[in-house]
Amino acid sequence: MAGATRGAGRGIAAALGEAGATVVCTGRSSSAGSDAIRSDYDRVETIEETAELVTELGGVGVAVPDGTAAFNAERYRISVYYDLAKVAVNRLAFSQGHELQAHGATAVALTPGWLRSEMMLDNFGVTEDHWRDAIDGAVPGYPPAPAGFDSSESPRYVGRAVAALAADPDRGRWNQDSVTSADLAREYGFTDSDGSRPDSWARPE
Repeated sequence: MAGATRGAGRGIAAALGEAGATVVCTGRSSSAGSDAIRSDYDRVETIEETAELVTELGGVGVAVPDGTAAFNAERYRISVYYDLAKVAVNRLAFSQGHELQAHGATAVALTPGWLRSEMMLDNFGVTEDHWRDAIDGAVPGYPPAPAGFDSSESPRYVGRAVAALAADPDRGRWNQDSVTSADLAREYGFTDSDGSRPDSWARPE
């Protein structure tokens, strides 16, 4: 799982661990001996922690450092590049699905909704266990979360979407599609870690 250090990458790795999978956790932030690399964002999470989490949840986690800090340092990411990358993923799933369908492969572009990543939670002074405190501004010294945060989702939600899709023997029906965590939650019946089924992409009635 690329980008397994934090956010959606860690959520997907963890959910695959829940399903008993062996997950190779790759990323740039590592605590391993001479290969130790601090996060570009100066964060504490590492791929080794993610691999341990996968194992604790019933799978087998393997940490493998990947990528370089120089890549990010030399490239402008926000916002044109970031926007194009997001759009390109959808087109990539469509193109790969076209070429790989004859080989029995399935290509799907999956996006989470408003993701409560570690950085997002820190921004509002909350943890995953008490994230709703940010909605009403109950955390002194931190701004209240803006409208819509009540329908945000944990990284585990998109992880469970990936695990459900991977376990579906008829997953080929999703080939070339672009879907959300909520789309797959409705189809497969899984929930977020708190038992809810958020959908921040839902259109108002």
